Amino acid sequence: MDGNKKNIFVIGGCRSGKSRHALELADEFKQKKIFIATCVPQDEDMKMRVLRHQEERGENWNPLEIPVKIPEAIAHVSSTADIILVDCLTLWVSNLLLESASIDFVMEHAKHLEQAVKKSNCPVIFVSNEVGTGIVPENRLARLFRDAAGFVNQKMARVCDQVVWMVAGIPVTIKG
Repeated sequence: MDGNKKNIFVIGGCRSGKSRHALELADEFKQKKIFIATCVPQDEDMKMRVLRHQEERGENWNPLEIPVKIPEAIAHVSSTADIILVDCLTLWVSNLLLESASIDFVMEHAKHLEQAVKKSNCPVIFVSNEVGTGIVPENRLARLFRDAAGFVNQKMARVCDQVVWMVAGIPVTIKG
C-alpha cells in the first residue's frame, strides 16, 4: 500500500452534498478515475437521479455499475486506477439485504470491503448516508437496514484515514 494513499469516507444525510463533495475531493486526480455506482434504478425517479449524478460527474470518469461486488471491483481496478469513488454504501447495504436479510451476511461482505480498501493500490472515497439519527423504524426490515448501514458506516469510518460529515452542504472533518 502506498504511504501517501488516503482513503476518505464522506457521510451525511439526504441531500447534504455528499456526492458533490466526494467528486470535489476526487478532482485532484486527473487521470484514471473509477466511479463505482451501487444503485440499481427501479423507477423513473431513481433513473432521473442517476442521470443527474452522471451529468455532475462529467466524462472524466470510468463508471462501473457494481450493486454488490464492491470488494472484488476495488481489488480488480485499484492497480490501474488513480482514484476510486464508491457511491453509495447505503444502497450497497440495501442490495446485500435483498440477497439475504441478515446482519451477519452484510458484515461478512463489509469485512471483505475493509480488506479490499486496506490492500487497494490507490485511494478510495466512499459516500454513505447517516441513517442512525432518526426515529426507530416501526418494522423489522427497516430496523435491520438501519442497523446494518450503521455497522457498515462504523467499519468504514475506522478503516478510512479521513471522515467528512456533510451538513447542509458544508463539509465537517471529524477524523483525519
